[in-house]
Amino acid sequence: MITKEKKAEAVAKLARSEKDVGSPEVQVSVLTERIKEVTEHVKENKHDFMAKRGLMQMVGQRKKLLKYLERTDFDLYKKTIATLGLRK
Repeated sequence: MITKEKKAEAVAKLARSEKDVGSPEVQVSVLTERIKEVTEHVKENKHDFMAKRGLMQMVGQRKKLLKYLERTDFDLYKKTIATLGLRK
């Protein structure tokens, strides 16, 4: 489970305004933090198949959001990828 502080930090990285929590780049940032935490859990608990399934769902959701961002605003997509350290 992601902590409030980590979520606030992830939101602050790419927020368009102070109250922005729903833009695609912010959603990608929060999902990336959640994916990092679940990845560590799955490494320790190899037989936790529900966690693996949840991880795959989060990765798929992030992929869809990035695809949308790439299609609608390519410059913002590039900035988001660079800020979060993701690769295409």
